Amino acid sequence: MTAIHQERKWQDYFTFNTDHKVIGIQYLVTAFFFYFIGGALAEIVRTELLTPDPDFVSPEMYNQMFTMHGTIMIFLWVVPAGSAFANYLIPLMIGAEDMAFPRLNAVAYWLFPIGGVLLLSSFFIGAPQSGWTSYPPLSLISGKWGEEIWILSILLVGTSSLLGAVNFLTTILKMRIPEMDIHSMPLFCWAMLATSSLILLSTPVLAGALVLLSFDLLAGTNFFNPTGGGDPIVYQHMFWFYSHPAVYIMVLPFFGVISEVLPVHARKPIFGYRAIAYSSLAISFLGLIVWAHHMFTSGTPGWLRMFFMAATMLIAVPTGIKVFSWCATLWNGKISLNSAMLFGMGFISAFLMGGLTGVMIASVPFDIHVHDTYFIVAHMHYVLFGGAVLGLFAGLYHWFPKMTGKMVNEPLGVIHFLMTFIGLNMTFLPMHELGLLGMNRRVALYDPQFQHLNVVATIGSYILALSTIPLVINMVWSWTKGTKAGRNPWRALTLEWQTSSPPAIENFLEEPVLWSGPYDYGIDQESVDEEESVEDLLASVSAEAR
Repeated sequence: MTAIHQERKWQDYFTFNTDHKVIGIQYLVTAFFFYFIGGALAEIVRTELLTPDPDFVSPEMYNQMFTMHGTIMIFLWVVPAGSAFANYLIPLMIGAEDMAFPRLNAVAYWLFPIGGVLLLSSFFIGAPQSGWTSYPPLSLISGKWGEEIWILSILLVGTSSLLGAVNFLTTILKMRIPEMDIHSMPLFCWAMLATSSLILLSTPVLAGALVLLSFDLLAGTNFFNPTGGGDPIVYQHMFWFYSHPAVYIMVLPFFGVISEVLPVHARKPIFGYRAIAYSSLAISFLGLIVWAHHMFTSGTPGWLRMFFMAATMLIAVPTGIKVFSWCATLWNGKISLNSAMLFGMGFISAFLMGGLTGVMIASVPFDIHVHDTYFIVAHMHYVLFGGAVLGLFAGLYHWFPKMTGKMVNEPLGVIHFLMTFIGLNMTFLPMHELGLLGMNRRVALYDPQFQHLNVVATIGSYILALSTIPLVINMVWSWTKGTKAGRNPWRALTLEWQTSSPPAIENFLEEPVLWSGPYDYGIDQESVDEEESVEDLLASVSAEAR
């Protein structure tokens, strides 16, 4: 295997490029662009909720803000950010030169910003107002063309996701180096195997629901319109058959990220490699049979409620396996409290909070009590922001040296973590009490008794917004002025650290060497210099082992 080490030009990131590393960074930067827009919309929503009266924006504009915020954060931020890490890392982790279908990979990326810009364009004609779920009959009366643009943009982004899933599955299953069997590949690859399977099985169902909804809007059909004999509950079933698995499509990649970050910065082997690997597949399977727990108040029959309650509680088992394995990995480790590790541990605690409330709302009586209240908002954000986004930041700080060849500024990274973690808990922890007291979500007008908790939540959201400042300064400064990273600054053992930083165009300047195990951190490597060649590194570790 030979590769050319050549510096990428900045123009390469604005072209139809088939290099998986360029596409990964394109995904990541574009996702962050939409993150900042979605975050700005969230700040407008929280500012409106400072007071009980709708006095900051009009009720119609408020509806547009929370609809677009939810849509952007899910479809244009977290899901594409997972694809960013998958695109960049999978070929490097399995010793391949590129993805299985490079041109298809590029097409998948370019569908994503086109769909995102199309969604934002709906502001010019009246953005959708029916929430990110777009339930009929509300979506059929809240503005036809705004809803239609929403549907088309989600179809484009969903197609991008499907094309990416085909590429990830084929690459992982068919392009590993010969000595890497399925039980020696990194856990991030296992996570993407489960994620891609979910995408392929669930996304077409959402596409079908949106096409039928579009027919109701434009052609006057009555698939979901109750005034013409349609059934809006059928839409809910089709929507949630995708959108509950979408929770795991968003979170599973970052389960894989955390499984890579913790062993490196704790200097310990991952605890329960196969248990973590197979629990990803179990979550993928169970995620397909729990969708109707979102519909306990939609007239679901009692016997069906019981099934979905039990299945939803059951999914806590493979998730718990991961959490216990991560904690066991940290136990007695030589923990380095750098930015990546801080976000990794923050991920565990915040996601655990979201998981515990998830078990609570899996119970039918409790779910009926808190349905469509701020308790649901709190649960969802602890899972998705506390889980997926903190995991994303852990991965960003961990692989930033590999992507750029420069080290991050650790003090700025710690400031970013502290502001994010404090802001996260100030924003979403009070929402649990708001929900238990009965405050409905998606409304700008609320009872004055809830104002003091909303003030705390809004101040927390401002801290979250300000946390992006040290992040952006750190990324720009470190990329342009940071200390040179070297090939393997973390002394990690997966294959991506055996190539240069940033990697060569075809990834490896020399044949990658598979270690005896991908997480064998039981060997003390403090004396191993980060600039040593792969052969010297192998010889050194082998000598210590003997």
